[in-house]
Amino acid sequence: MTSERGKTDEIEAAVYRRLIEHLRSRPDVQNIDLMNLADFCRNCLSKWYMAAAQERGVEIDYDAARERVYGMPYQEWKAKHQTPASAEKLKAFEKKHGEVT
Repeated sequence: MTSERGKTDEIEAAVYRRLIEHLRSRPDVQNIDLMNLADFCRNCLSKWYMAAAQERGVEIDYDAARERVYGMPYQEWKAKHQTPASAEKLKAFEKKHGEVT
């Protein structure tokens, strides 16, 4: 018999996988768009993944965490899908989050 917490973990894991699948199916949605609209992006998810793993004693570096989120090495995704951000998008980002690095 699965505990209530176990069921909750299963549901949350399924939702996470669905979110990742959705983001992978929408490479046209740029990270800057996500940051400007929702205050998180694929890189944020990667950092959260890495932190959650480390909290549980599992060592994973940022590149490996990003590959889990992007479904491929980040540099490959960037070359295939990332487009230059418009001045308007950069200005909106800087207003919310500070200077782009």
